[in-house]
Amino acid sequence: MRKSKEKGRSGSTRPAVIQKPDWVKMSPEEVEELVVSLYRRGYPPSQIGVILRDQYGIPLVKAVTGKSILQILRERGLAPEIPEDLSNLIRKALRIRRHLEEHPKDYHSRRGLQLVESKIHRLVKYYKREGVLPPDWKYEPEKIVLR
Repeated sequence: MRKSKEKGRSGSTRPAVIQKPDWVKMSPEEVEELVVSLYRRGYPPSQIGVILRDQYGIPLVKAVTGKSILQILRERGLAPEIPEDLSNLIRKALRIRRHLEEHPKDYHSRRGLQLVESKIHRLVKYYKREGVLPPDWKYEPEKIVLR
């Protein structure tokens, strides 16, 4: 899904050995409770990681607790039924559909909707294969209501 003109591989890399940094004074139980409280406040898992990094100085939850944010939420029965990346794409498709209702001749947006929905179908196929979504789950834009 990469645009042909984009180049470069710049970005940060994770350390090879995942270990708890010396400056993190919180216990694994405190970090887990913090993850759960942030999720209950309405933050998605990716945003929780950013908040923990920026406000609490926890670079990686897995280094402190031994579990990822999503594993912690699954243990507590709080994990979202639709994965976050898929729900973000569905939200984007719904926004484009709403736009196209007002502007039916916007062909560029219509093409954008086709591209987004093809990404949705590919992700759904992957998540069904991995067992994250049930085999009978179907993307129906008219019926989907997201949290």
